[in-house]
Amino acid sequence: MGSAISLRSDFDGAMLRLLARQTRDADQVRRLLALASIYDGGSRADAARLGSVTVQIVRDWVVRFNARGADGLINGKAPGKPSLLNDDQRAALAHALERGPTPYLDGVVRWRLCDLAQWIWEEFQVSVSEETLGREVRAMGYRKLSARPRHHAQDADAAETFKKTFQVLWQRSLQAPPKAGVSKSGTKTKPG
Repeated sequence: MGSAISLRSDFDGAMLRLLARQTRDADQVRRLLALASIYDGGSRADAARLGSVTVQIVRDWVVRFNARGADGLINGKAPGKPSLLNDDQRAALAHALERGPTPYLDGVVRWRLCDLAQWIWEEFQVSVSEETLGREVRAMGYRKLSARPRHHAQDADAAETFKKTFQVLWQRSLQAPPKAGVSKSGTKTKPG
C-alpha cells in the first residue's frame, strides 16, 4: 500500500477551521473540517468518518486542496457537453436563417427545425436533434415567428380592391333580453 499524500505546509488545522467558519458552502465546510483533523494528527480514516465519505474521497480532497487551496474544495459546475456547432457553422446558420430558404434549392418555403437540421447535415455532416437545434437557435437570438403566407406573385392593388369597404355599425338588438330560466336543479337562474 502506498504512502498518504501529504498536505500543504502553508495551512494548519486552526486556519482551516477559521476558513470553515467564514464560508457559506456546507460541502466546503465539511471538507475543510475533515482536512483540519488530519492537520491535527488524526488519521485519514478518522477524516473519512468525520466527512461521512470513504478514504478514497478524502484522498481526492487532499489532491484538490494541495492543487488549488481552500477554493479547490468547492463543488464546481460541470462543464457539460460541448456544442455540436462551431462558430463558423453558427455564422452560416445565422446567414441561412436571415436569407430564408430558397424553395427550388432547399425544397421548403419556410424553415422548420427539422428542415434546418437536414440543412446542417447536408452542409456540415453534423447530426443535430431538433431540440438541440432549437436551443442553439434561441441562444443565437432568434425566435419562432410564423408569418402569414403570401404568394410570390400577389398583386397588392388587386387585394385592396377585393377587400370589403363598408363599416360595421353595432346596433342594439330589437329582441327582448332573455328571461331568467329554471335550471336543472329547479332554482331560477339570473338573466344573461
